This record gives sequence, C-alpha cells and structure tokens, in this order.
Amino acid sequence: MYSTLEVSVEGPIGRIWLNRPERLNALSTELLTELAAAARYFDSQDQVKAVIVAGRGRAFCAGADLQGFPQLDDVNLRAAADAGRVMADSLEAMRAVTIAQIHGWCVGGGLVLAAACDLRLAAEDARFSIPEVDLGIPLAWGGIPRLVREIGPALTKELVITCRAFDAREAQSSGFLNRCLSADTLAGEVQALAEQIAAKPALPVFATKRHTNAVTANMVGIERAWSDADGLIAGLLDPECADARAAYIQSRL
Repeated sequence: MYSTLEVSVEGPIGRIWLNRPERLNALSTELLTELAAAARYFDSQDQVKAVIVAGRGRAFCAGADLQGFPQLDDVNLRAAADAGRVMADSLEAMRAVTIAQIHGWCVGGGLVLAAACDLRLAAEDARFSIPEVDLGIPLAWGGIPRLVREIGPALTKELVITCRAFDAREAQSSGFLNRCLSADTLAGEVQALAEQIAAKPALPVFATKRHTNAVTANMVGIERAWSDADGLIAGLLDPECADARAAYIQSRL
C-alpha cells in the first residue's frame, strides 16, 4: 500500500515510519502524498488514540528531496509545490495525538513535519536546520505559522533567515521539543508516552487536541498557508534565487 512509509497499528497505538533511509528520509512528492494518505487511514481506525512518527536509518528527515524538486515545466507544478502543505495539514488534523520521535538530522520540510505533530521528543544528538532561504525559496508548507506558534516570531525570523543549525537542547529551551533524551532511551520514552495517552479516555483527549488547535489557529493563521505554494513557485522563477539554489546544491556535492 505504501512504498515510502511503513504504517502499522497495535491496539490503540499507530506508527508511521519514514522509510527512505538511503535518502535520509528526504521528502519526495510521493512520500508527502503517502503521509497525507496515512493520516486519513488512521482517522478510519477508531481504536487508535496515539500515532508515533519516526524515521528509519540515520535521520528523522533530511527535508525536501532536492532530486525531486518541482520543475518549472511540470504540468502539475502547483500541486507538487503544495503537497507539503497538504501533508502537514493532514497530520495536524488527525484525530489521534501524534508524537514525533526525532533522531539525527531534522531539516527544513522535516522540521515542518515535526511541527505538525502534537508532541515532539528528540535524542540529545539530534540536529535541526531550516535551509530554505539558502535554497532561494521561502519556508512553505505552513512552516512559518507553525514555528511562530511553537517558538515565537523573533526566533522564527532568526532561524529561518540565517539558516543556522541548532541542537536539541536549544530546540527544547525554545519550546519546540517536549523532551530531550539520550539516544538509547528515546524509543522507549516515546512508546511509554504513547501508552500513557492510549490509557486515557478518548473523548477528552481528542477534545483537548481540537480545542488547543482551534485556539492556536486563531493566533497564527495556519489556514492562510494555502498560498505558500505560490511563494515556492516565485522562488523557482527568480534568477537570484536560482543562483543561490545552485550554489547551495553544489556546496553539498
């Protein structure tokens, strides 16, 4: 059913594994589409109260797959550019409580994916970065309002504009992470948290998630992220942005 994910259910707990370890779980259009489909699948599983989102291999997620970057001659350009927003909105709208289990690198679109989850736990050696400006594109997929919601506007501007990397301790102190744990205890702590949530009565758990999301949506305006795809396309068209993107990609070869 899925070619880029592993999806499973064990009683009241579901799991989504990003499964492109050879690409550090980079987000292809196919993976983004499958994540949105997985979110819809879990909403059809009435017994599921918590869903863990994790990555196979050495990283949680290396961000958008640059090899699959939308091309200007793609007849489905806007749909491809908008796939990440659809993914993030679908995860955030899930009935179940979602927990991001972060290890290794969490980059760009991968950070937006994590921000769309309700709770975030990371290994102490996890690293984060938002390189979109260096790639000549604005941070899209609803990333700006989600970061403002979690860490505030000033730090959002700094991290997005400078593209500087930051570690798990800073991510926790800024409010982005719920917990920062040793790498060897991360999976066990995430499982224990999922089990704790799963032991609670479903109605007040789901109502608390919906109520909190409704309050924060009014604060930061995530619903306006539908226009992010237009900013991405503008970045693809701009010559200065194209030069920056080429230089960034060359520096990573």
